[in-house]
Amino acid sequence: MQPDIFIGTDIVDVSRIRQLIDDHSDRFIERTYTDKEQSYCAGKSDPAVHYSGRFAAKEAIKKALMTSGITDPISWVEMEIVPDHNGAPIVNLHGNLFANLDCKVSISHTQDTAISTAVIIK
Repeated sequence: MQPDIFIGTDIVDVSRIRQLIDDHSDRFIERTYTDKEQSYCAGKSDPAVHYSGRFAAKEAIKKALMTSGITDPISWVEMEIVPDHNGAPIVNLHGNLFANLDCKVSISHTQDTAISTAVIIK
């Protein structure tokens, strides 16, 4: 039996995330990013660009999950995107909702825009 494959894509204006950080820094960051994600992004010369990439990835994951039939509410921090030893994004999905799922993401960004594609294999 072949696995089911689901795809989601999202694009984010970095200025939008930068504004959210400027206006609601602690509240927005704490509700949206895990401690590991916060540590990674805060260590970059322009954290907003990296927060934007992770935000786009989480939106792409949500879209892929919805196309798979999973429509339950998902907390932002149930999805964690951390770098592997080469810097490639690794997705950690936390919670019973994600049992038997494998998720991969690709993230790209400029100073103005971040984009991500997520692939979920069920």
